[in-house]
Amino acid sequence: MPRILLIDDEPRMLSLLNTILKGEGYALTPIQDSSKVPELLNNESFDLMITDIRMTPIDGLELLKIARQVRPSMPVIILTAYGSVETAIEAMKLGTFDYVTKPFKMDELLITIQRALEYSRALSENIELKEELVGRYKFENIVAESAAMRNVCEMIKRVAPADTTVLITGESGTGKELVAKAIHLNSRRKDKRFVAVNCAALPEALLESEMFGHMKGAFTGASSNKDGLFETANGGTLFLDEIPSMPISIQGKLLRVLQEKEIRRVGGNDNIQVDVRVIAATNTNLEAMIKQGTFREDLYYRLSVIPIDIKPLRERQEDILPLVYHVLRNETGEGREIPKLMPEVRDVLERYSWPGNVRELENAMKHAITFSQDNKITLDVLPPRILNQIKPVEHVVGGGVPESNADSFKNKSLKTFLREREKEYLEQVLAVSKGDKEKAAKSLKISLATLYRKLPDEHSAP
Repeated sequence: MPRILLIDDEPRMLSLLNTILKGEGYALTPIQDSSKVPELLNNESFDLMITDIRMTPIDGLELLKIARQVRPSMPVIILTAYGSVETAIEAMKLGTFDYVTKPFKMDELLITIQRALEYSRALSENIELKEELVGRYKFENIVAESAAMRNVCEMIKRVAPADTTVLITGESGTGKELVAKAIHLNSRRKDKRFVAVNCAALPEALLESEMFGHMKGAFTGASSNKDGLFETANGGTLFLDEIPSMPISIQGKLLRVLQEKEIRRVGGNDNIQVDVRVIAATNTNLEAMIKQGTFREDLYYRLSVIPIDIKPLRERQEDILPLVYHVLRNETGEGREIPKLMPEVRDVLERYSWPGNVRELENAMKHAITFSQDNKITLDVLPPRILNQIKPVEHVVGGGVPESNADSFKNKSLKTFLREREKEYLEQVLAVSKGDKEKAAKSLKISLATLYRKLPDEHSAP
């Protein structure tokens, strides 16, 4: 419900406007003594101020100046029975939204009020959007609002100047290559090449040839000499994604390159010196693979001189909306208005578990933009998998209870309501944790015993 501050030293006019505007659904704060207004503006927030111009001890123009200083985004409508061109010009110069001369038609005043409130809402939404886009903690296209991602950015700053190997860990889609590129772009190698290879995408024989190169005649189809990725990246950075997929036989050759700074092409006899910084990435627990004998322990320690762990998106909820706005800006392009994100959409996006992490979020926003209308992102343009997991919350309008849920709030204590909401949240966390109660308790930052105590009977310990 829009809040209007109404100032007029004439009691009958103040009472009349107060009654009519309340009947139109506005929340009115009527003031007859203008000396009380400065303190009120400092302590309370209003969507609109309507003031008479000739008053004592503070007149309307002086109140307008105060409002511009204290509440610069709040529109002001000036009312007066003493209309003159000079007064109107002065009011406009001071920033009044409109100037209405008494006697006025009530319908015209209501239209002016409606326009002023629409302006106020648009300005508020614009400020909100700017807050989402400006002042965020960013690092080479990385949006980091959460403490976890701010820590990643600090790690990038610290390790970039060095030449040590880096091992980036994190689930698929968390942005491991983006972090690797940020390290490269802030290193002394930034003017040289950044070369990326997905170790899982190439078979063993081809992977060896791609990494180390080959000589003419080394194997069937080798019709000429070929530089490998290490030679291509010489002086720069080589990013080895999905390093666990590298066969044991090639792991040994990679270890030798890291130790000796030289490679030997497939089918070749000569060693070739290379100066390459290696950054590796994994979405698998390498220590577990070492125990299974599928990954070399000596290579692991050589790669993980500097470990950087990227938390999944579900564990850094503060990053979700900043990332959404970041993607919207990138997709709409500079100079174009970003689509408006409806409140219920923001709620759903924040509550969704994002199993595909940032990559899934980017694709979801691209999908939403493609099907959006009137430059608005609404629930119906989100990918179905998101809505299937998260039931949209009914949003309160005007400070009351949603009409569709009104009956459910009748005769219900606050304790009962909070307990029900707590159970719903626990169920969601358990679902994301796939029933793993220890993992759920850790995510909730409570003890396992506390979790069991709070869970419904069907989830209780046997």
